[in-house]
Amino acid sequence: MSVTSESLALARPEAVLTRPLILLFGTSVGVIVTNLFAPQTLVGLIGPSLGLSAAAAGLVAMATLLGYAAGLFLLVPLADLVENRRLILRMLACAAACAGLAALAPTAATLLPVLALLGAACSAIQILVPIAAAMAPPEQRGRVIGDVMGGLMVGILLSRPLASAIAGSAGWRGFYLASAVAMALLALVLAARLPRRQPAGRTRYLALIASLWQLLREEPVLRARALTASLVMAAFSLFWTAVALRLAQPPFGLGQSGIALFALVGAGGAAVTPLAGRAGDRGWTRPATLASHLAVIGGFALAAWAGAAPSGGMLLSLAAMGLAAVVLDIGVTGDQTLGRRAINLLRPEARGRLNGLFVGLFFLGGAVGSAAAGAAWAIGGWPLICLIGAGFGAVALVAGRLDRSR
Repeated sequence: MSVTSESLALARPEAVLTRPLILLFGTSVGVIVTNLFAPQTLVGLIGPSLGLSAAAAGLVAMATLLGYAAGLFLLVPLADLVENRRLILRMLACAAACAGLAALAPTAATLLPVLALLGAACSAIQILVPIAAAMAPPEQRGRVIGDVMGGLMVGILLSRPLASAIAGSAGWRGFYLASAVAMALLALVLAARLPRRQPAGRTRYLALIASLWQLLREEPVLRARALTASLVMAAFSLFWTAVALRLAQPPFGLGQSGIALFALVGAGGAAVTPLAGRAGDRGWTRPATLASHLAVIGGFALAAWAGAAPSGGMLLSLAAMGLAAVVLDIGVTGDQTLGRRAINLLRPEARGRLNGLFVGLFFLGGAVGSAAAGAAWAIGGWPLICLIGAGFGAVALVAGRLDRSR
């Protein structure tokens, strides 16, 4: 059977989207996403404890993210086929089990596949967001998505300092044990509060997966928004992968605790997420997108100045670097929130697949940014990092201005 609007039309949710329920959605995605970014902080502890070389230790962070990418393309589309509440609860149960197994893993050969499965299970995030979008009236959809995405961005930005704090007192295994408990508790809460969402689709799973390419080909809005989101996510990953290296050098000289505290500063950028959603609801998508891309460029310009400041102005340089992180995060979250709003207005019957495609594609941009950070740092240090990051923002700016689908 072909995947059509008629065959996959969704039943409208009967539950009322209240403020407490929006808060639950935002908190849930924030808690789940910590599993994806915390390993970047824990690599330095996991590698030596399992006998991994410095180069091989990078596989720890990579495994979870690769699993997440696989989940976006292979599991999230199931949201257009099976009842969403049951699917989410099963994925969270799997996440809790995998986190528990990670805490007990005796070798790297055992840990890496478990982390990949944990990452795949965490793609439940991209099923929760469309449920919230589906429950919201079209004129409020941007605001609701912005509120939920605010929780997601806070979770991303707090995951590193949170992991450092837990690992500092209980080791890296303690973090995964805490994560297992958190996933189990979250599943219990969602089992009681999450509304049912039954898609009316009767297509087969393989046809559903095959339809991903068709959606990408037929939806210019999806292609355009995924392109700019990929570029700003590349800039985001580039900055946060390299900034710890710069902060460890003069004039900053921050240790691990200081760098973890610096990561908290970036959480301030998440405050703009609801504002970006509201701007989209008011018809200001193009100017808000332009402002987001300018913020990315401006953030890197300020970061370049902060990194080049003389050693005598350490406090001023550190404040400027913190402001640069906030401005950059505002730009990234603004673009992605507006992008999510746009694609959630496209095809209600394909909302799960659209979200999986959108996030999967900009996740690939993030992977490019992370990979570029190591090479750029080795070749040209912080100035080259800032130049490449501003370049990502500039390309996103041009692409956004040339796009006529918005």
